[in-house]
Amino acid sequence: MFIPLKDLNPSRTYPFVNITLILANIAVFIYTIGLEATLPHRAFESLLLPYSTVPARIPAFLAGHTGFEVAFLPLVTSMFLHSGLLHIAGNMLFLWIFGDNVEDFFGHFTYLFFYLACGIGAGLLHIIFNFHSSIPAVGASGAISGVMGAYMLLYPRARVLTLVFIFPLPVPAVVFLGLWYVMQFLAGLSTIGMKVTGGVAVWAHVGGFLLGMLLTGMVRGSSSPKRAF
Repeated sequence: MFIPLKDLNPSRTYPFVNITLILANIAVFIYTIGLEATLPHRAFESLLLPYSTVPARIPAFLAGHTGFEVAFLPLVTSMFLHSGLLHIAGNMLFLWIFGDNVEDFFGHFTYLFFYLACGIGAGLLHIIFNFHSSIPAVGASGAISGVMGAYMLLYPRARVLTLVFIFPLPVPAVVFLGLWYVMQFLAGLSTIGMKVTGGVAVWAHVGGFLLGMLLTGMVRGSSSPKRAF
């Protein structure tokens, strides 16, 4: 068991976009919990389904059977939906730990576009590997994986205080995040050729992480990014 507790890498600016993203995810989760408590289960699922990423909608769009908005808008809305308390708690913990420094690097508004771009890119890779699946996918983990990829590239030597079984140990970010990525990649390889019936969208994690590194490398290599607005 490896659980990050915090990073030992203070940011220079107040991460209000990162905090706003966390609060938005929590607010949507509380709202959906309220709906789930008041609606029949099938009605609740039917209400959330249009906002969830369903890979099969893309071939349906290409065949002219559904509209662009129905097929692609959920790539954004699904980022703010979570399937349960542990799902959102884990995602928000990782975003809280790694997001502030990445926002510090990009600047506030650029960070927001970066976050959304990683989430959309992660969702597209998930669709590619599950092209005809009708199973809905939700969660911010693709976007957060992009944040983690950026963090590893920018701050590889930063220490992440990690609960290793029962011992809190400072682990270099490149080790913690590198191991996390390898685990996701291997899990993704194990699903190739298999019919996915649910579970974690590991290819979204892989795609988000790589896209985060790519975009960060492009920004860092082209010019010095803005630090504020």
